[in-house]
Amino acid sequence: MKLTHVDKAILDSYIPMLDGMAAYLSDCFELVLHSLEDYEHSVVCIHNGHHTGRTVGAPITDLALKMLDEINRGHEGHIVYFSRNKKGEPLKSTTIAIRGENNRIIGLLCINMYLNTSLADLFSAFSPNHQSNSAGSISESFAQDTSDLIRTALEEERLRVLGDTRILPSNRNKLIVEALYNRGIFQIKDAVVLVADMMGISRNTIYMHIRNYKGKV
Repeated sequence: MKLTHVDKAILDSYIPMLDGMAAYLSDCFELVLHSLEDYEHSVVCIHNGHHTGRTVGAPITDLALKMLDEINRGHEGHIVYFSRNKKGEPLKSTTIAIRGENNRIIGLLCINMYLNTSLADLFSAFSPNHQSNSAGSISESFAQDTSDLIRTALEEERLRVLGDTRILPSNRNKLIVEALYNRGIFQIKDAVVLVADMMGISRNTIYMHIRNYKGKV
């Protein structure tokens, strides 16, 4: 199969996703990106290839070709199945079709979970201190709408500022606005209006604090 420039760009766009998934899932999972342009060297990105002994440039597997055939014959674009590597070790796998121009299947994303992973290793992989490049334990707001998101962020920052006795009352609003700016809240449409109403201050005051803060950083 000859891939177009657009097809290749689509496949390349999956590589950062695999990098992120590998960092998140840990080495209990093998993640493989196949290009269907060259079956003899189909693997264009792989993480934790030690589970199956593969590296970039490895050929497509017979099982992957079988899964591709099943997808082409009417599956929903992905298949979940159980398999074994060359050592006979069990894997839970999924093959997901990647489509390019004209809705052609141009690649495959394969995820293999190494089922011999001990529970201790699996739990360790998802502990906050496991990965040196992780962001650690941070909070994230899962809101129903943007108004709820803004209100939650505002209350968190208000409590933080009010709880710091070193901050003068005259500086509290300014620091709250700066903190919301750093959290990206003001990238949300109408956030300035909502924050001003919730804080009981004018929009011009919000803009002034943002302007002054941007001048310092």
